[in-house]
Amino acid sequence: MATKVFMEALSPTMEEGRLVKWLKNEGDAVKSGEALAEVETDKAIMELVARGDGVLRKRLINEGDTAPVGTLAGVIATADENIDALVAGAAPAPAAGAPAPEKVVATQQETAGASSVPRRADESQGEASTPPQQKVADVPPAAPPRGAAPAAPSASTAGAPAAAGDVRSSPLARRLASERGLDLHSVQGSGPNGRIIKRDIEAAAAAGVAVQRPAAAAAPSGPVIPREGDFHDEPLTNIRKTIARRLGESIGPIPTFYLTAEFDLTRVMEMRKAMAELGDEFKVSVNDVLLKATAVALSQHPEVNAHWLGDKIRYHNRVHLGMAVATDDGLIVPVIWDADRKRMSEISREAKELAKRARERKLRPEEFTGSTFSVSNLGMFGIDQFTAIINPPEAGILAIGTSEEKLVVVNGEPVVRNRVRVTMSCDHRIIDGAVGAKFLQTLRRLIENPLMLVY
Repeated sequence: MATKVFMEALSPTMEEGRLVKWLKNEGDAVKSGEALAEVETDKAIMELVARGDGVLRKRLINEGDTAPVGTLAGVIATADENIDALVAGAAPAPAAGAPAPEKVVATQQETAGASSVPRRADESQGEASTPPQQKVADVPPAAPPRGAAPAAPSASTAGAPAAAGDVRSSPLARRLASERGLDLHSVQGSGPNGRIIKRDIEAAAAAGVAVQRPAAAAAPSGPVIPREGDFHDEPLTNIRKTIARRLGESIGPIPTFYLTAEFDLTRVMEMRKAMAELGDEFKVSVNDVLLKATAVALSQHPEVNAHWLGDKIRYHNRVHLGMAVATDDGLIVPVIWDADRKRMSEISREAKELAKRARERKLRPEEFTGSTFSVSNLGMFGIDQFTAIINPPEAGILAIGTSEEKLVVVNGEPVVRNRVRVTMSCDHRIIDGAVGAKFLQTLRRLIENPLMLVY
């Protein structure tokens, strides 16, 4: 019995996906759970897996094409089964300029009754997929979804085999190989059709296979933009489409006001120096301290740690802190769960790992959904002060500028102190001016007395 392969919702906010690479060819044997293709979602590159056994008889979406969630991407059937009716009823290929696809699945944060806590990593991706791949006999053919404008390949190559395009391997295996410096050409695969999987990388690392071959040239730090001609048009990537949609939902409808304060970082610098002297495992950055302080302040001000849900306000008892990270493809906000309960050293390690995985487009859905409040830091770029746009349905976002030495007056005497300016964007439907001011007062007390954060 034939199984339809749909473009699944591989993340809670995914509305369409770009098929990066087919991992199976037409005529290849397929088992349920095997990876069929790599799909670029709005946040990461993930695997589209088979939901039935048989042969991949037809691929209906080309590599590089974008299709809405719910589009028929392929058909799995027995070698002699007639699938002409299924192929004939498939949605036409996406056309440029076509209207935006209808939303097939509500996002996790837009569902008023849904918990703000993201799904755990061990939950099945199939449970979040809409619609799942199902037996043809069980479900009548669905009406073809409306098309979407095709997106050009992303500037990011995370998820695609780097320097090993001829090696069959899973995204997880490629990531582990990259982290451990292994050359995939030297690893023997034990998966279907010789595909390299996680256990092969672990075995190779234990055996000490050859390290990766050096790249011919250093990769550019940002997207490559051609300089020939008067201009160059580049179709939107999925992540850039999501950014545009989310920001449009924020800056227009949300009545926003801004609160700016300047904090003294002198004691933070002294504490960081003392912690570094204890060993590398205790080293933290100024940003790590600010993240911890923000999380603790949120735990003391639940009226700020809130979401606007249209007909109600949800006040969160747990602090899941979003941390804006710039990538070549745009901004993404990984989440540090229960940040107020973690030590600064834990936040430091987790923030570094999340930022690295975000830039490589390797975040799992539960790592970039469920934030209750967000922080954006442009201080490392020398920005003194800025305003950040709220990530709905959150009540606010904190924008952190650069830290610098300034001549200030303390107890009537001019002294040089390390200072930082922060600006809080507030949704006035949830946060009043006095409420936001009290939150910043608490944050000031924690930052200017950082030993309160070490307990």
